[in-house]
Amino acid sequence: MQVTHISAATRNRYWAPHVERELQEHKWSISDVSHHIDLPAWQRYLADLPRDPYVEDRWKRMAWLNLTDEGDIAVMGECPMAQGGMFNDADSMADKLRYYPPLERSFVEREDVQAFIRAWTELWGISAREPILMQITGVKGTGELDPLQGQGIHADGSQFLSIMVLNRENVRGGDSYLYADKGGTRLLTRRVLEPGEVLHLRDDCLYHGADGLEQEDPEQPFERFIIIINCRFVDGFQNRMLRRHFPYAVINEVS
Repeated sequence: MQVTHISAATRNRYWAPHVERELQEHKWSISDVSHHIDLPAWQRYLADLPRDPYVEDRWKRMAWLNLTDEGDIAVMGECPMAQGGMFNDADSMADKLRYYPPLERSFVEREDVQAFIRAWTELWGISAREPILMQITGVKGTGELDPLQGQGIHADGSQFLSIMVLNRENVRGGDSYLYADKGGTRLLTRRVLEPGEVLHLRDDCLYHGADGLEQEDPEQPFERFIIIINCRFVDGFQNRMLRRHFPYAVINEVS
């Protein structure tokens, strides 16, 4: 795999100066990376995205990645997603082992994808051999749809989480929400994320959600696809699977 190394000067320009400051002060931030990536090229990978075998009207690929001891970005291999019920309220997903087709190699090896992953690890201070989960996932269809498929206001079970919108076509709704509490009484922000925008958050401190979406033009279907990338898991169920599949990995110890 060809690896892209980022100089200190480039790294400092990847995320806007407010991102690190807001993460320290408020534990969340929104930034736009569309000028760093070839967004239309990334969107072309949506055409071959397989249907999610566990959830209706959703499509998905995922990969476990890490930084090697030499500082390269590497695909670790297969390990299921495993979200405990305390993090995922959906009956179709909670406390289940879920296996998905891998991200396409040509996508992971793209120079701008490598640069994005590397900048993301440096933003959060990720160390070598820590498992990083990267997903391309989303929904498409007609009528009204819950993009979270029953998860509601939730956390993903990790310390560090970022969500980037890849595309948003013929969509009304689908606003992203961020809360200080799972009950949703303390709203921190409500925002329509546009393609290329990224929501960063401390997933072990805050909760997120998205409202339902529907077609703007009732004669055309809608699409909304995102990239999710997270690391340093606090979900014991997921950590047990990571230990089983990647015995050499550095796993976050959960008390």
